[in-house]
Amino acid sequence: MTRRRISSGGPWESVVGYSRAVRTGNQVFVAGTTAAQADGTVFGGADGYLQAKRCFEIIEAALLEAGASMRHVVRTRMFVTDISRWEEFGRAHGEYFRDLRPAATMVQVAGLISPDMLIEIEVDAVIDD
Repeated sequence: MTRRRISSGGPWESVVGYSRAVRTGNQVFVAGTTAAQADGTVFGGADGYLQAKRCFEIIEAALLEAGASMRHVVRTRMFVTDISRWEEFGRAHGEYFRDLRPAATMVQVAGLISPDMLIEIEVDAVIDD
């Protein structure tokens, strides 16, 4: 099966050895995505909603490059550093998936690669058309 790798040019991709997304057949797997910017700062500051929204924007761009769209997403995983802020993260998720309703998970983690990051999101998509 053919494997197509999608890169966002992020600073960690070559160091860690991963792709922003991988398409194999009709499936697309998007790696954990944060609101990190090219200069190393985190978009949205301490605003969980803005960080989550930026994650979804980056994810959407990767899906489009892979020939998919947000409507093809069947699963989301959200890793958050403070689960008590779930409504901020959930609001952004709902803006993209309110009607689609993919299988979704939100779990609290001890930390992400930068202490300024509040959320990391990964998605799986199936292109069914």
